[in-house]
Parts: sequence; C-alpha cells; structure tokens
Amino acid sequence: MQLALILIFAVIAAVIFALIDGWTAMGSRPSGERLARIQRSPQYQDGRFRNPQPLYNDYWGMLTNMFSSSAYATPKEALPVVRPEHARHSVEDSNGLRVTWLGHSTQLIEIDGHRVLTDPVWSQRSSPLTWLGPRRWYAPAIAIDELPKLDAVVISHDHYDHLDEATIKALAQRVSTFVVPLGVGSHLTYWGVPESHIIELDWWDEVTIRGLKIVATPARHASGRLPIFGMDRTLWAGFALIGKQHRAYYSGDTGLFPGLAEIGERLGPFDVTMIEAGAYGRWWPDWHLGPEQAVRAHRMVRGKELIPVHWGLFKLAYHGWTEPVERLIAAAEKERVSIAVPKPGEVVIPSSSPALDRWWPSIPWNNAAQDPITATKMNQAEGEQYQTKRLQQIK
Repeated sequence: MQLALILIFAVIAAVIFALIDGWTAMGSRPSGERLARIQRSPQYQDGRFRNPQPLYNDYWGMLTNMFSSSAYATPKEALPVVRPEHARHSVEDSNGLRVTWLGHSTQLIEIDGHRVLTDPVWSQRSSPLTWLGPRRWYAPAIAIDELPKLDAVVISHDHYDHLDEATIKALAQRVSTFVVPLGVGSHLTYWGVPESHIIELDWWDEVTIRGLKIVATPARHASGRLPIFGMDRTLWAGFALIGKQHRAYYSGDTGLFPGLAEIGERLGPFDVTMIEAGAYGRWWPDWHLGPEQAVRAHRMVRGKELIPVHWGLFKLAYHGWTEPVERLIAAAEKERVSIAVPKPGEVVIPSSSPALDRWWPSIPWNNAAQDPITATKMNQAEGEQYQTKRLQQIK
C-alpha cells in the first residue's frame, strides 16, 4: 500500500512538473474576433476544422509497431552540415531564386528579392518539454541572429515540429510579418508577437508583401498542441510564393488529396516545390505523403524541380532515416522528375542544381513494395465531389 501511494504521488509530481515545464509552449486557444473569423471559415464545422477527405488512422497498428522501429531510424554518425556564409545571404538578389534547406521543414527561400523563412525550429527538441521528446540530430546550420533580413516568416500549422515557442520569441525581435493559417496567431500573441505583425489566412486567401504574393493553399492534415482537447482548433495549410519572375510552392504537412491539382491549375506552374516526404507510416497514410506520393503531388501542382523536406532532423516515424530520400529518388527517376537533395544548410538554385550528391550513408531501407503508403479517399468520384464543392464555395 505504501509503495502504491509513493508511485501515485510520483506520477502526480511528474505530471505537475511536465505541465509547468511545457505550459507556455502549449500555446493559447483562439478567442474573441479571431474565433469569430474561424467560425466563418468554410473549413470549420462543428467546433473544429475539417478536411474534405477525412484522415484514416489505424491506432492499433500505431501502438503495436511503436517498439519495432527500424534499427536505422536515427543516424549513427554526424551529418555533413553546411554552415551558410552570412555574406552570401546578405547580398540582394533581385532576380533570382534559391532555397537553403536548414533541416526538416525549415527553409530560407529567396525569391525575386524577397526572403521568406518557413516553419522555423531552432530548439533542441520537437516538444513542449525541454527534457523529453524528439531530439534534433544536429545543431542549427545558422544562428538566428545571423539570419539575413526577412520579409516574412510563414508557418504551415501548429504542431511542435513546425511551430516552436523559443524560436518564435527570438524571431519576434527581428521579424515584423508572420503569415499563418487561421487561429495560429493565438499562439503567437500569447508568446509576445504584436498582433499587428500577424497575418492569418484561410485557404486561398492571399497577402502581398513588398510585391511578393503569398497564398495559403489547402492541405490534408490536422493541428493541435494538446492531445484530444486541442485538436483541429487551428487551420493547417501550404503556401505558394509568387514573385515577379518566379513561383515556389511549400506543401506544409499534407497527405495526398485531389485539391493538389487545383493548386497547380490556379497558381502553377512552380519553378520549385518543397514537398514533405518523411515521417510517414502505413498506419496514418493520410497525414503525410510518403516519398512516392510526394513525387505525385509535385506533378499535380505542376512543379519543375522538387526539394524533399520534412525529413533529416527528427525521428518522427518508424522508418529508417535515409529511407524517405532513397525512395523519393527511385520514384523521381521512374517519373522523370527533377530533384535536388541538399545537405542541411546547403543552398539550392533551382534549374541550376549540380548532379545528385548522395551525402547520406548507404544503409538498409524498405522500398515502396515492402512498405506502401497509399492515401485513402483518392478515387475519381471523390475527386470530382471535392472539385464540385470547391467551385460552389468559390462562387
């Protein structure tokens, strides 16, 4: 009995400690006018945001395979991180397009004289806690205070591997424009970002910043920083960046869905796409694309060159850490899609990329036949239903 009481008090103490440690990182729920605007969104139904095609989850499969991750799920050796030269990013490039991949979904996109940072995460863990959660595999390639002047920071959704409290607080001292999906601004204001610095967009909404058009595009995903209680209270999105000469597309987190073709029709073609290709699993096939479907999504949005993102920094799934890029290369060769796979911190100049440099180690991985990732709700009839619904909303 005494031992049981000790264990109960230990659990209670651990929960209290975790709440104290992660309280502010969990953010704040939308309220007031922000909530009223959310409630007017076509994507918002019955108290939360919804996908046109619901997400399939095999919870039993997730649980039973939790402890059967690949033996190569994390790197065994240091990765070849490139330290970007500060001067290189300080030079105005009014007519060019280049992308610096900083790991996972953090990228510095320079397009027609503008600089946009996507889903910045500089913290050691993708977690509300400082002592528990996925730990990054290498230090940031560039310090926040060494970043060049940014025109905007765009955030695709509020999951911890895309929205990081400490990073936002640091960037708030340097950046005057944060572009986010509906509701995500509630977290930013809670962390001290001035309301006047936040632009919240619904799907297909757009904003122009010094001549650069930023369009929030549909995605098939979810949101929430609190399990169960805080799910899908804020929106998720991708982004199209449209300059005077170039167009770039960032998928954010998404599963495959028919609306990707509409993005290509309305906003493409894109000189470069940055599409998530990692953290997939057959037990959650609609949350993330997986490598083969990343190539398919690239073609659906009418992309010219593909840079895979959402891999190479955190362990967030059961597959080997190099598997996403190995499978993506195989799929891209089959579909004759041009790709670039930069080292962390390396600059890519689309249409001028050198030959593929296999900078990662050669280790075992499962191919598409061994571990297929196939999105649900992607048959022709459901695609037509989606298009009809979208056209009615547009009218």
